[in-house]
Amino acid sequence: MKTELELLQERIGHTFKQPALLELALTHPSLVNEDPAVLESNQRLEFLGDAVLQLVISQEVYRLYPDAREGQLTQMRKKLVEGRFTAELGRELGLDNCLRVQTTAVELANSNSAMEDAFEALVAAVYLDSGYEETQKLLLNIYGNIAHRLGNTLPDDNPKGRLQELVQPGHGNAALRYEVVNTTGVAHAREFEVTVFFKDRPLASGRGTSKKMAEETAARIALHDWKPDPID
Repeated sequence: MKTELELLQERIGHTFKQPALLELALTHPSLVNEDPAVLESNQRLEFLGDAVLQLVISQEVYRLYPDAREGQLTQMRKKLVEGRFTAELGRELGLDNCLRVQTTAVELANSNSAMEDAFEALVAAVYLDSGYEETQKLLLNIYGNIAHRLGNTLPDDNPKGRLQELVQPGHGNAALRYEVVNTTGVAHAREFEVTVFFKDRPLASGRGTSKKMAEETAARIALHDWKPDPID
């Protein structure tokens, strides 16, 4: 039967040449306090892994969104590397089943802070074991469809922005357009109906008492029905 660490290496697609690095990446600071034989935790690896992760994700969103401004790129990177998000990635990989923690505090293994730290430490461990290119490949494989990840993490108060982030990588900035298709009511109580188009294909329609509200409603409906890469 395979060990948890062997299964983890299969899940991430990387077999460590230096297994001690993987073990260190999964060593929570609480274990150092409990076991005198454990001399170091994953904190130093976490420091390095944070920097490597920032670089990989910065490079990828820079590549995917050539028309995005610096502030937009910063916001996208923030969403993809923030603690709650990387903690979930850690759980997806099963790091909570592998983390070495103090025996009297096993609940730490599934905490957001422990998962975030372990994920960043794992990134650093792969980097030290095999270099930047291998780490970049591994991380992008873990993240998968960056546009889809962003669509699930960007705040819902900007549905048009979220929809744009999903479409832009493969189709550019001008692929979406919003068109008023109907207006009803008197001048002081108008209701607008707007359809959002992908090129010439309608994605969804929404209504609102202003064009902006109708556009946001249409975008929100399109997002609700979104499937990865549905419009090639």
